[in-house]
Amino acid sequence: MANTSEQSKSNIDVDTGHDYDGIHEYDNPLPRWWLIIFWVCIAFGYGYWIHFHVAGTGKSEIAELQEQQAEAVKRAANAKEVTDDVLTLLSKDPETTAAGAKLFATNCVVCHGANGEGKIGPNLTDAFWIHGNKPTDIYKTVSTGVLEKGMPAWLPVLGPDRVRTLVAFVITREGLNLPGKEPQGVRVTGGQ
Repeated sequence: MANTSEQSKSNIDVDTGHDYDGIHEYDNPLPRWWLIIFWVCIAFGYGYWIHFHVAGTGKSEIAELQEQQAEAVKRAANAKEVTDDVLTLLSKDPETTAAGAKLFATNCVVCHGANGEGKIGPNLTDAFWIHGNKPTDIYKTVSTGVLEKGMPAWLPVLGPDRVRTLVAFVITREGLNLPGKEPQGVRVTGGQ
């Protein structure tokens, strides 16, 4: 009986001849379930590579992310409320900031300079802010103006949508630290 079990064991376990500290190395076949999963993974990987990278028929994760961001910007542009999140989303949209740059060039360069570096008005590119640097703070300042400093209220002139567009552009100026007018206001760390 011992002979039979040794024979069946020798059919399964093939000794490779390697011996290390009394441990024998065997060349056993891998379990069938493991081999099936291994080959299915290789086939799936090959199909995935063909679908996304060779044929280009599937959407990449980057394309999906860009689509989601564009939808979020579209929702922010259509939102009538003014929140920090809405204004921050608008500041990341190239079309909105380009329109905001045109509004800035038309209405703000006389006091704030072509790039927001400050002339009569404060430098908008440094870390110092007089009326706060949160997007809603900037919106309030642009909307209501600062009459004692000579800044008009732009909300009656431009309307709420164009003021939001202008604020989106101003948000992009923060942190550029362009040379210009000396710092005014309180240093704000951490940005928006």
